[in-house]
Amino acid sequence: MQSQIIDSTTIEQSHHHAAAVSHHEEHPDHRLFGLVVFLIAEGMIFLGMFGAYLAFRSTLPVWPPEGTPELELLLPGVNTIILISSSFVMHNADTAIKKNDAKGMRIWLTITAAMGAIFLCGQVYEYTHLEFGLTTNLFASAFYVLTGFHGLHVTIGVLAILAVLWRSRTPGHYSNEKHFGIEAAELYWHFVDVIWIILFGLLYIL
Repeated sequence: MQSQIIDSTTIEQSHHHAAAVSHHEEHPDHRLFGLVVFLIAEGMIFLGMFGAYLAFRSTLPVWPPEGTPELELLLPGVNTIILISSSFVMHNADTAIKKNDAKGMRIWLTITAAMGAIFLCGQVYEYTHLEFGLTTNLFASAFYVLTGFHGLHVTIGVLAILAVLWRSRTPGHYSNEKHFGIEAAELYWHFVDVIWIILFGLLYIL
């Protein structure tokens, strides 16, 4: 009798497990796909802004307009190095968690967030020392809109990294088998870096 009860319980547990597996197969994880679609949409917004900037540049006889103070390259150049380097640091966090190194992952994420914050501080410092304002001319307006919109994305990226760090306080929340939050933050951060490289080339180099 006891053997029959055990067998019945085992069969019932097997059915529950099979149902769970079936449910998982019927509802696959589309979070990464959703993030990619979101980034494509954001990329289209930036692409529209880049197109508008290039249209302004090509239609005006002088660009930037006469009287526009020349942009300094030192601070934005250092900022660019910091932001690009942070992508490699962020990748180290993903590599660490895939080795079940939660402590290493948290260290790399903390460094990445700090580098993002330094970038934002550098951008604010640049804003406070520019010799033109938002409405000075068309170049000034385009400069503030493009860099400001990108700065907003960097801020969101830093907050996302901090959110991952906060959730990682729970032991086992992230592991080599469960690390979507880290992958999502890394993908978003790489996107922010690529956009800045294009922006830096358009605004400071060309």
